[in-house]
Order: sequence, then structure tokens, then C-alpha cells
Amino acid sequence: MVRRILITTIITMGIIYIFFIPNDPVSFKITMKLIPMALIILFAITTRSMVTTTYKKIIISGLLVCMVADGVIYWFLAGLVTFFVGHIFYIFAFSHASRKSVPRFVAFLLLVYGVGMAIWIAGSQFSIGEYILGSAIIAYIFIIFLMGWMAIRTRLKLAITGAFLFIFSDSVLAIDRFVFDVPYRDAFVMITYYAAQIFIAASIGSRVVKYSVNRKNLIG
Repeated sequence: MVRRILITTIITMGIIYIFFIPNDPVSFKITMKLIPMALIILFAITTRSMVTTTYKKIIISGLLVCMVADGVIYWFLAGLVTFFVGHIFYIFAFSHASRKSVPRFVAFLLLVYGVGMAIWIAGSQFSIGEYILGSAIIAYIFIIFLMGWMAIRTRLKLAITGAFLFIFSDSVLAIDRFVFDVPYRDAFVMITYYAAQIFIAASIGSRVVKYSVNRKNLIG
């Protein structure tokens, strides 16, 4: 019951932030942005771990770091570095639930998308002489796609869904910031971002679903 109330409150506060909170004053905007994340962390804390207690602790740590990143993202590089650290926490958490065998085509698609985004987004910065920012973008793309890869290896559907929503959210944000304006960017980015964090938090209570695949199509 408590967790259902939390989910409802998270969705409500997320909608209020995304659609009704003005951009100014910035301090109030940041505060309202952090409320859904604080509730997601509380949701994670109240979720019984069905993976390992270590998994739960690291996921909660990652959520806390991402919450800090939400507050400093207005200073872009500071936010980028903080989210980078948050993804490292998620990678370590997912490694505790890793089941290793993954279909090759999944790895191939993830790699193609990651390389494509790196060339497109970072390339746009290298082309105008922003070498430090371009390099930072490549590092961030690497870490978030590694996070996605590790999520796939867990076979936890909620973790995988959360990771891919996170990748989608950051992709839209990057395209809008560095390539061209994306209509309704804020709604696309924040809806998928909050959803990503909810799914990742909820993965704490996931059970591993066993399935069989053709060994020829697996990589370690």
C-alpha cells in the first residue's frame, strides 16, 4: 500500500514539475525537480530486495548521486560528471545480478547506436573546436551504454527498461542541446527520465526470469 501511494505521488509531483512549474526562479525549479527523485529513493528504500542486499544498496546510492546531478545539471559539465558517477553505481549494481549470456544481435544494436550517437553528437562539438566537451560527451556515451549493456546482462526486465529509458532521455537531451531543437523536449526528457529511475528502483524487487536461447548466438 505504501509503495502504491509513493508511485502515485511520484507521478503526480512529476506531472506538476514538468507541466506547471515555471523556469524562474531557478532555485524553486530545482527544488521541485528534486522532489520526485527524493520520492523515488524512498520507494527504493521501501522495496524488498529480491536480488541481493548489495544490489539494493548500490542502486539507492546511484539514485542519490543522480538526484545531486539533477540539481547541478544547470551547470552542464558538472551535471554530466555527476551523472557519469551515477551510472558507475548502476553498472556495479547490475554486475551483482549479471547472468552473462546475451544474444549477439542485442550487443550489435547497442554498439551501433552508441557509436552513431558518439559520431553525431560529439562530432558536432569537435567540428567547432570544442574538444574538451566533445571528449566528455564520448566518455559519457560510453558509460551510459555500458550501463545499458550491464542492465541487459541482469535479465531483470525492470532494470533493462529503466536503462533504455535513461538512454532515450539522454539521447533526446543531447540532440536538442547540440544538434537541433526537439519539440516538447522538456516533456520527452523528464517523463522518460523519471520513468527510468522508477524502473531502476523497482528492479530491486525483481526476480530473475530464466529462459533458454541458442548457445551459438551468445557472447560472454
